[in-house]
Order: sequence, then C-alpha cells, then structure tokens
Amino acid sequence: MMLKVGELARRSGLTVRTLHHYDSIGLLKPSGRSDAGYRLYNRDDVARLHQVQALRRFGMALADIGHFLAKPDTSLPDLIARQIDALDQQITEAAKLREQLTVLRGQLLAGEEPELATWLTTLEQMTVYDKYFTKEELAQLPILTDPTARDEWPPLVEAVRQNMEAGVPPSDPSVQQLAEQWMATFRRHTSNNVDLMQRVSNMWSREEAYRKEGGVTFEMRNYIAAAGGEKKLALYAKYLLPEEIATMRKHVYARSHEWPALIGEIREQMSANPSPHAPEARALALRWFELFTDMVGNAPGVRQRFRQALDSEPELKEGRLMSDELLDFLRKAHGEA
Repeated sequence: MMLKVGELARRSGLTVRTLHHYDSIGLLKPSGRSDAGYRLYNRDDVARLHQVQALRRFGMALADIGHFLAKPDTSLPDLIARQIDALDQQITEAAKLREQLTVLRGQLLAGEEPELATWLTTLEQMTVYDKYFTKEELAQLPILTDPTARDEWPPLVEAVRQNMEAGVPPSDPSVQQLAEQWMATFRRHTSNNVDLMQRVSNMWSREEAYRKEGGVTFEMRNYIAAAGGEKKLALYAKYLLPEEIATMRKHVYARSHEWPALIGEIREQMSANPSPHAPEARALALRWFELFTDMVGNAPGVRQRFRQALDSEPELKEGRLMSDELLDFLRKAHGEA
C-alpha cells in the first residue's frame, strides 16, 4: 500500500509542507511517484517518519537527525524503548499530580483553606516550562532541580529594584557588580548552556505568568542589560571610535532587549528549516542586520573593528547568545556568502 503525501500528512498529523521540506533536505524521501508525479510513501517510509518524529520529540535538531539515522547501528527497537521510557515518566508525573489534586480537593471539601494560589502557580509554571523544554532538558535546569536555586533570586531582584528606585545609574560600579552577579547566577541556573539560556529568555519574554512569578519586569532586565553593557562598552572602546561607542551606548539603553527574542526566532527557524535561502530566513536576516546596524552604525570599517574587539577580548563573549553557526546562517541568508 502506498500513501500520497496528502494522506500521509492527514494520518500523521503533520502538514504537507513539512513532508515536502523533509524531502527537500533528504530526511524523508518518498519511495515512489505516481504517474502524475505525486509523492508516494510505503511502509518503510512511514517507519522512518516515526523515527524522525520521535527524535524531534527528544529535542534533536533536524540537521542532526539525518546523521543519526545514517549510522549503521541505529536501532528502531531501541528508539521505541526510549519513547516508552519517556511515556512511563510522563505517566508517573501525571499520577503524582493526580494524587496532589486529590489531596487538595479533599481539603477543600473538608472546609480547610490550603494555599490555593501556590498550587495554581506551581501548575501554571509546569505548563509554561513544558512549552519550551523536553523532559530531559528540564532535568538539566538547576533552577528546577536544585531546591536552593529559587532562593537566590528574590534578594537579587530586590537589590535591583532598590537601586532603580534610588536612581542609581547603570554605570555605577555597584550596579555593574550586581549585574555580574545576576548574569553569573543565570548562567549557573541554566548549566552554562547557551541554548537553554536562550529558551529561558524566550519564555520570560513571552509568558507573563513566568515574569509575575519571578517579579522581574522589562524595566529591570533593561537596567541589568545596561549595567552589563557599560562594562563591555569599556572593552569595545579600545577598538571603536568615540562616536561609535556613543551609538552603541544609545542602542544598549534603547534596544538591547530586542536581541534575545530575535535570536530565539532565528534558532527556531534554523531548527524548522536549516536552509538560509528560505523566505523566512531572509526576513529574519534583514531584521538582524537592521538591529546590528542600529548598534554599531554605518561608519567605514566599523564592522571589522567590532569583530576585532570580539576576537581580542574573551570577556565580550561571556554569556553571548550568538554562535558562529547562527552568524553563518544569517550571512548566507543575507547574501554575504
């Protein structure tokens, strides 16, 4: 039995566009074609699609799945066993949650007053995290697995709030030291994993409930970014002209908050479609280069001086969300390569 692409899309829950993309990147080639040229998939194709989707659920990027499946020792039974283990873990977690809710319901029926807001916040947080991380990745986040991690944030948030209310500028050494502590804590709580850092940042930007739970406002994050930016500006000043530093300082205070969300979108696009020639990739590249130009300006040689600073000052790369792979993708999408 052979399935046309539309039928396979309907029965698998995917889109025809996704199957076409898998074909274009060599991840899932149909075994046949109809007389009219339509893609036709057989049982082996569907089995491979199962493997692709299973690996996607485990958080593997499309670019890596093809290499993984090409290995001669790749075992479909082992992969299904991993799926079963993941489902068993979900069942166990669901059972624990059901038990908790049963206790809560019993307390309410008995006329007791449990801390309902705490329960709801916890449940909401679980849902929020599940949107951005796999179960395996959640296990790598110390902010969730380390009982003491959450206790580190309230004093930091309060210190930032007090400095802001007192009108202490981000250029003040004490605020810069506070920003260093803030970023060091953030890196530690995300296992120094740039990808996890990016997704936590995306979650914070998009999920109001997560921001409220932590008490961190957009103004606070901009304040910390500006404080960290001042220290880095001093390093860039060794290589850039004074007027270029002035442009960068204006950007740090006005638009630095736009970078994490944009980088997150670029990473998501690279995962969904690694081709830099896709229309979506080109649109993101235009946005990135506009933001980069706003940061450094258009003076002759400014980009070369900026890159020289990055190459010469290791501290400028600490906690940096941009990777060489991402930059290469953007330059190709923008037509530079």
